Amino acid sequence: MNCIQIMVEEHENIKRMLKVTTKYCMDILEHKKVEYEDFFKIIDFIRNYADKHHHGKEEIMLFNRMVDEIGGAAEKLVKFGMLVEHDMGRFYIQELEFAVREVLNGNQEARLKIITYAMSYVYLLQRHIEKENEVAYIFAEENLKQETLDIINEECAKFEKEAKENQMQQRYLNLLYELEKKI
Repeated sequence: MNCIQIMVEEHENIKRMLKVTTKYCMDILEHKKVEYEDFFKIIDFIRNYADKHHHGKEEIMLFNRMVDEIGGAAEKLVKFGMLVEHDMGRFYIQELEFAVREVLNGNQEARLKIITYAMSYVYLLQRHIEKENEVAYIFAEENLKQETLDIINEECAKFEKEAKENQMQQRYLNLLYELEKKI
């Protein structure tokens, strides 16, 4: 099992949800009927699949080892790039959740907040995924010792096995498919 390849594949699912999110925002902008409760499903996917599952592997298994083993450039890339962007994404999603609740409580002006925070997340993640796929992951593969990569792959295999047993991935892929059918 190649953990980095799995993370690249997960990026494809995350990018699919970014398209869903963009379409929901366009519907708001174009004054179409929007099921605002669906944003909670988007938020659930982002928090649990994109952040807890995917970013969790990056933060626990890959990034810390990059900093420890490679140092210098890896530390800058990870601590001042990737991790900062993970935190920015969490902020945008927290604010998106508040904005959705405001709209559901009757504040129609909060629709602008939904668009603002949802699209801020979309644009952040689009760039973030590109940097990880084209810079961070390649840097890790080229500079980490093979034994370190082997350890990461073993840990990833256990992590993925647990996720499969809990049907976590399938649940969120089904949720993604459900929302894609609506757009």
